[in-house]
Amino acid sequence: MIRLRSHGLLAALALACAAACSPDEPSFATASAALADAADTSAWTPAGTMATARVDPTATLLRNGYVLVTGGGTSAAELYDPRTGRWFPLGAMATARQRHTATLLPSGKVLVVGGGTSAQGAAGSEVFDPDTNTWTGLNGLDLPRSQHTATLLPSGQVLIVGGDSSFGNALATALLYEPMKNAWATTSPMAAARLGHTATLLPNGQVLVTGGRDSANGEVLSSAELYDPPSGTWSPAIRMGTQRTGHTATLLLSGQVLIAGGFAGSLAIATSELYDPATGTWTVLGNLPSLWVFHTATLLTSGQVLITGGSNGGQPYLDRAALYDPNTGTWSETAPLTSRRISHAAALLPSGEVLALGGVAEAGSRNASAERYRPSFLPWRPAKSLATARAQLTANRLPSGGVLVAGGSATGGGALSSALVYDETTDAWSDTAALGTARFLHTATTLGNGRVLVTGGQKDASTWLASTEVYAPETGTWTQVAELGTRRARHTATLLAGSGQVLVTGGATGSAAASSLASAELFNASTGTWSPTGPMGRARAYHAAVPLPSGEVLVMGGLSTGTESITPSAELYNPATGTWRPTAPLTTARYGHVAVLLGDGRRVLVVGGWGTDGALRSAEVYDVGRGTWKSVASLNTPRYLPHAAVLPTGRVLVVTGEGGSGLGVLDSAEVYDAGTDMWTPAGTLSMRNTHHALAVLPSGRVLVAGGSNSSGARAGADVYTPVR
Repeated sequence: MIRLRSHGLLAALALACAAACSPDEPSFATASAALADAADTSAWTPAGTMATARVDPTATLLRNGYVLVTGGGTSAAELYDPRTGRWFPLGAMATARQRHTATLLPSGKVLVVGGGTSAQGAAGSEVFDPDTNTWTGLNGLDLPRSQHTATLLPSGQVLIVGGDSSFGNALATALLYEPMKNAWATTSPMAAARLGHTATLLPNGQVLVTGGRDSANGEVLSSAELYDPPSGTWSPAIRMGTQRTGHTATLLLSGQVLIAGGFAGSLAIATSELYDPATGTWTVLGNLPSLWVFHTATLLTSGQVLITGGSNGGQPYLDRAALYDPNTGTWSETAPLTSRRISHAAALLPSGEVLALGGVAEAGSRNASAERYRPSFLPWRPAKSLATARAQLTANRLPSGGVLVAGGSATGGGALSSALVYDETTDAWSDTAALGTARFLHTATTLGNGRVLVTGGQKDASTWLASTEVYAPETGTWTQVAELGTRRARHTATLLAGSGQVLVTGGATGSAAASSLASAELFNASTGTWSPTGPMGRARAYHAAVPLPSGEVLVMGGLSTGTESITPSAELYNPATGTWRPTAPLTTARYGHVAVLLGDGRRVLVVGGWGTDGALRSAEVYDVGRGTWKSVASLNTPRYLPHAAVLPTGRVLVVTGEGGSGLGVLDSAEVYDAGTDMWTPAGTLSMRNTHHALAVLPSGRVLVAGGSNSSGARAGADVYTPVR
């Protein structure tokens, strides 16, 4: 049975904004440079006390925003809520664990493997289910392991590599956990036995393993190896410049891997180096501010890397922290921790802050405290609120650089006619003339002359609109133009670059799924009139439409009629002939998704939506030249009815939406880099929010205005600052 997702009134996809919001000449580079030159205002603050002191624990960010903390010399587990700062105890694991691994699976569950409370590695593994807060034992781990690595592969499998089997014996063997079978399988062993090494998933899908020791008291290694998941084989990589164990490896936004600190033999080192997967080579970087070993390394939303705690090779242990800036390739000190820590854990929180917890403050002591690092740069900041709370609205960049917000629905479902303009330079809203017709679930399209065409929508829960009107920025007034041939909402409106006409497709003309439309119409901006054009091959609502460089328009997915109620089908509109032709279907049937043309003009990215099993994490890319679809890296969080914008960097920002069962309305965002096929966290908005409007500002920042959550329509606004 198909569920039509809603939150209050039926939500708008608001896809017209994606084309209308692109900046002409953003001053983003200037803004980013100013940000980089700003003084370090970062700080650490206490984050409460865990119920259990822990050494060598794990901290795993769950999809619901909580942090799962496990082991550390104990079987106890607990949850941290970053929103409230509270800790909650959980049922214990079956085994006390230390120096184990914890991996977030595609299902949202967490796989915990091995570890040991002494020199002997702990046997077995278990899985945590955040929906029930329960543990399930898992058989089949070949040997007890600690100081191993666990890497989530693009296939959803987890690669377990090396470690200590017991009494300091290093392992060369590797295993694969298969979530679909809930079982273990062997794969090829490494060339060298290792413990205390690192493993990093590269953008090309391979896994880079570096350093470690060949036994607990043995040789420290400089060698590196690459695992190829499709073939299940290992190949040598070029050696690091320095032998290392107790070091960190961090995948940067560039797709390169930063290696920092560690022991070289018995001596702590301050060196760092960079691995480039494209060339397979290492580059020596500058030194850290101190000798550094057994620290943590966390990639921040800014693209910087935060190093915390650890040791300089002796005591006292460190309360120091440092930042690596990939733009300059340099290290600098940042605010110190409130407590000395070694053998602790750290996790990036949804907000962009970092949680550090547990460890050892001094020899013989265990630490139950936690603290939070707030960087100088967080991606989101509140903007001036709208005068009136509204959801299901539209936002369009005007030639002046201002953003026009029009219409929407108020709490309780009434349509709004008011409109406002946002000025980024003053962070202020000003009133402009009201729409001639109050409406929500409409579209707004910026025309070639800078004016804005508003079409259709709903006046209330039972009234669908055919009326259209045009906003003139030079006079701040609206003019009624001809009506659509068909009343519709949840449709798409796409500016055709060659003719300046606007193509409206599909949508719904009633509340039932059977009311989805296949019809399409064209608006002539010169005459202010509408004319029918060829109908689509399928009826669609909650679909997406993207103009291609060829002049054609790609339409895909949606809520349809007949047996294929959620359709994967896609088709292309030819403006020259006014006809449609089919193209390859999506790999996943979906509606309520977003689609954007990537910067190269050759690919279209489709993200999220709702499928037969609920909210989707999947993403796929359409190859314009070949007419084919290919799955790409999945979102970190499932998202139905998100919004998206192409940033000046070419990356794609995807904002909030609904996460489905157990997650509800989201407050998080994430960024996709097509060059590395990576999704990275992009912080959280000031509150949970969906059904908002989005526009790229002249600076390259992104404005999110209005929206709704469980409390109803929202007046708030937020601004996102991208990283270079």
